Amino acid sequence: MGDDVWALLLIVLGGFLIGGAYSLWKVNRVVAVALGACAVLAVASGALRLYP
Repeated sequence: MGDDVWALLLIVLGGFLIGGAYSLWKVNRVVAVALGACAVLAVASGALRLYP
């Protein structure tokens, strides 16, 4: 797969992780913060893969 496809998949993964963090916020904030951090890393790596 090309770099653009990997970048898109990482950004989509970040979106799913943000959704999970949002849904877990009232139940378990520690896990929600961890998911949010993973989402930030996924989106950042996808964006950096798009613009090297």
